[in-house]
Amino acid sequence: MTPDTVITIGHDALTVTVMVAAPLLLSALAVGLLVGMFQAATQVNEMTLSFIPKLLALVFVLFATGPWILTTMLNYTRTLITELIPMAIGA
Repeated sequence: MTPDTVITIGHDALTVTVMVAAPLLLSALAVGLLVGMFQAATQVNEMTLSFIPKLLALVFVLFATGPWILTTMLNYTRTLITELIPMAIGA
């Protein structure tokens, strides 16, 4: 196993991780920003007011992007098992 192989596997793993996590993190960020601006404008400091909309947005985004996330993870895992690991061990 060469250092280039390890770097390639690590780079691919981080790329897939960012791609899979991005829709959920960006939606939580957007909803949190909107709720924070609403709370600042109305001076309402209720903790559940920020939690519930984020939870609902994450559920909606997970339902919307769930098939794509699953396909992306399955493709990476299939590539890892069929190509990268055998190449790394020299099989």
